[in-house]
Amino acid sequence: MKYKNLFTPIKIGSVEIKNRFAMAPMGPLGLSDAQGGFNQRGIDYYTERAKGGTGLIITGVTFSDCEVEQQSMPNCPNSTFNPVHFIRTSKEMTERVHAYGSKIFLMMSGGFGRVTIPTNLGEFPPVAPSPIPHRWLDKTCRPLTKEEIHSIVKSFGDGAYNAKRGGFDGVEIHAVHEGYLLDQFAISMFNQRDDEYGGSLENRLRFAREVVEEIKRRCGDDFPVALRFSVKSMIKDWRDGALPGEEFEEKGRDIEEGLEAARLLVEYGYDALDTDVGTYDAWWWNHPPMYQEKGLYRPYCKMVKDVVDVPVLCAGRMDDPQMASASLENGECDVISLGRPLLADPDYVNKLRSGRLEDVRPCISCHEGCMGRIQEYSMINCAVNPQAARERVTAYEPICKSKKVMVVGGGVAGCEAARVLAIRGHRPELFEKSRQLGGNLIPGGAPDFKEDDIALAKWYERQLSKLEVPVHYGCKISREDVLAADFDAVIIATGSSPKVFSLGEDEHVYTAADVLNKETDCGETAVVIGGGLVGCETALWLSQQGKKVTIVEALDKLLAVNGPLCHANKDMLEKLVPYRGVEVITSARVTDYQNGILTAESAGETKKIPADSVILAVGYKEENALYHELEFDVPEIYLLGDAKKVSNIMYGIWDAFEVANHI
Repeated sequence: MKYKNLFTPIKIGSVEIKNRFAMAPMGPLGLSDAQGGFNQRGIDYYTERAKGGTGLIITGVTFSDCEVEQQSMPNCPNSTFNPVHFIRTSKEMTERVHAYGSKIFLMMSGGFGRVTIPTNLGEFPPVAPSPIPHRWLDKTCRPLTKEEIHSIVKSFGDGAYNAKRGGFDGVEIHAVHEGYLLDQFAISMFNQRDDEYGGSLENRLRFAREVVEEIKRRCGDDFPVALRFSVKSMIKDWRDGALPGEEFEEKGRDIEEGLEAARLLVEYGYDALDTDVGTYDAWWWNHPPMYQEKGLYRPYCKMVKDVVDVPVLCAGRMDDPQMASASLENGECDVISLGRPLLADPDYVNKLRSGRLEDVRPCISCHEGCMGRIQEYSMINCAVNPQAARERVTAYEPICKSKKVMVVGGGVAGCEAARVLAIRGHRPELFEKSRQLGGNLIPGGAPDFKEDDIALAKWYERQLSKLEVPVHYGCKISREDVLAADFDAVIIATGSSPKVFSLGEDEHVYTAADVLNKETDCGETAVVIGGGLVGCETALWLSQQGKKVTIVEALDKLLAVNGPLCHANKDMLEKLVPYRGVEVITSARVTDYQNGILTAESAGETKKIPADSVILAVGYKEENALYHELEFDVPEIYLLGDAKKVSNIMYGIWDAFEVANHI
């Protein structure tokens, strides 16, 4: 077997894990009921990942404290609010997980402190070790009293005891990690106390020490306690994080102190360190977008592994099995944690084990369905997998009669519709005007940091081939073609096209898609008109090639429309654009482009910008003419994807799944 070392067992404390894969903890929003137990969605969600072969399931954050941070995170389980109910629902879940030979740890949170999500704060003042600035709001946090610290510590013991009764094999503490409350106590920048919980590193780690000691006292030494741990903070200043490769003075926890902290935490009794880097002040590290390299935590995990004698877990875009296998071989870590990849495909581990890697649906690191929906709607999902955290309500619907369905358009919406129809037993045929599937995934995936967009397009191509869906390339379908064909239903997913306008010297004015698809050479200097996601990513990609790029945006800031983007993606991209030398002109109106000079008006000033080319990234328009030509002639017809409304990949896939699952 090619990756055999990924399928060897390992022990965390007294618990043996059947392979080297863990499901990384991700916020379980929407997976709890009103009494603090796991709802049916949560039970199905975690069970599905165990069924898919994952050796260790680590739940997202749950709470035991019911007093200090009552409103810190809604819709998450609480292990002490209603113990009988929590134990009952947990037991139902853990029994199902254990049926597949997997183990399951409950992640227990020490609280959010200064990083509490504003929409979840309610009327309660944010807390912290000291009176420090809140991460998001212009508020000063209230220092915790020693009595409150002791109360939280006791709640950990109570909650872990209930978790053990509920069938959990261990717990993971959240966290001396990412700048959450326990981490705020551990970092001197945040902790300005002069009592036994402040000052020296040992004092700043006292809170975390008392937590593990209390759990061991209540649950026994043979009940494993892992810790989510960030070895380095990446903080330049308050609310200001560092970019990869940037030279800066660490204001948070540096590596030297991080490694000493790792040694102490293991000495205190923690049985494993689930290691990463970053804080909410630099949270594109803890929640890495596609702009971060894959496996970004490996060198930091290696440092930690060299100084501790307990298993080290490593997450951070580790879905490449060759990289994962090498990380074990090179002593960088002991366990591979997969977060978003298991949202995208819960069967990742079993597919890898059985040599079906090409069938793994790729995560595209977009954060739209997971972090984006968590921050906006308090619900975890996945952009490319509509069934994630909705396994029961989106189960494939059985059919009574197989229908022949015409699908016009081979973008994500058309491909997803055809895939789902074929799985259910219908007979779809797909017609695509170009010579490849993927639609806007193809230009969108041109930058090297968007490689997984191309992987998703190839995944659809493989799945439709395996499902024996006829795909007709180079077919521009007309109204007459549809009416002459013998289909029971028709899906129009003809996508969208870039918006264009004249600037005078149009010979050197291109769309972003033209440039990304390498259909034209934009020269050495270019102006990108439009500072949305496509414009910023195109400018970043061109700057990486050594070109001089300027973004001209009509609004007063970049990425101002078509949100909300996940903050980790948006914040990192906003920083990367100037860091990579891209000039930005906002509140600007372009008036002319002649003789290699673009003219723009901004703040009452006329700007003359030399440019070999001008690249338009001003949005897309729906291509829905075929639908409107047919809507009164075809009894069963559906409009999907960008043809219905220009949106993002997630809604293209989700809408297609919904419709195709109910034809």
